[in-house]
Amino acid sequence: MIKKMLAVAIAALALVACTSQKKTEDAPEQKVLVLYYSQTGATKTVAEEIQKQLGADIEAIEVEEAYDGDFGQTIERCQKEMAEGVTPALKEMKVNVEDYDVIFLGYPVWFGTYALPIATLVKDVTFEGKKVVPFCTFGSGGLGASTANLRTALPKAEVLDGYGVRNARIKAVEAEVARFLIEQGYKEGEIEALPAFMEQHPVSEEEAAIFDQACSDYQYPLGTPVTVAGRTTSTSTDYLYTAVSKNQAGEEQTSSIMVTVSKEEGAKPEFTWVERN
Repeated sequence: MIKKMLAVAIAALALVACTSQKKTEDAPEQKVLVLYYSQTGATKTVAEEIQKQLGADIEAIEVEEAYDGDFGQTIERCQKEMAEGVTPALKEMKVNVEDYDVIFLGYPVWFGTYALPIATLVKDVTFEGKKVVPFCTFGSGGLGASTANLRTALPKAEVLDGYGVRNARIKAVEAEVARFLIEQGYKEGEIEALPAFMEQHPVSEEEAAIFDQACSDYQYPLGTPVTVAGRTTSTSTDYLYTAVSKNQAGEEQTSSIMVTVSKEEGAKPEFTWVERN
């Protein structure tokens, strides 16, 4: 949903379609910063796309002792740091968060939430009185959980709804970021209104095959789809599955899994995100 109050507060940032960037009494110009941590470059790609589309300032968060190992080494280090209750020291930032009104805060999702360098940041910086817009990259999901955790960690800030994308779908960032920024009122523009999903119904053989084609190459099992709802847009057919699986304790759990199929010729089903219920 478009946040009407935020749309008014940052109306001067509609840099793509606006005709003036001058301050007015009704819509004073707001300063916007894209602040992000990226290890592999995926989050950097999203950050730079947001910066380009808004014309905002941008700053990368850097760790004193960089996570420069492979995936396994990063996981091992993170587990050790979490077990010890420590977070990595950060290099001093060039920007001053106090100078900005709206901060787009970006990170990869690690262990279901924002990466540990962001945990250091939110301990050191309160973001008091700021509007914080999360954006993240992930293997399967984590936008919802990390946003909720940011709201807990930053009680003096207004943490708004954010944007997330799978690393495997980084090519979709330009179009998806444009939609997000317009939908949320950060810039002007026209986009197709997405229809609501139909009601959930038992998965057919064809729908199960679409799920398998989209999700079978993911490294972890996502469960068995039992129900699904669909919708059709001008560019894709989307499927919202409910899947059943077992957690590490052997207990049954359900997940919501989004799959999209582009209308481009030869397009294959793509797994876009999962949210574990």
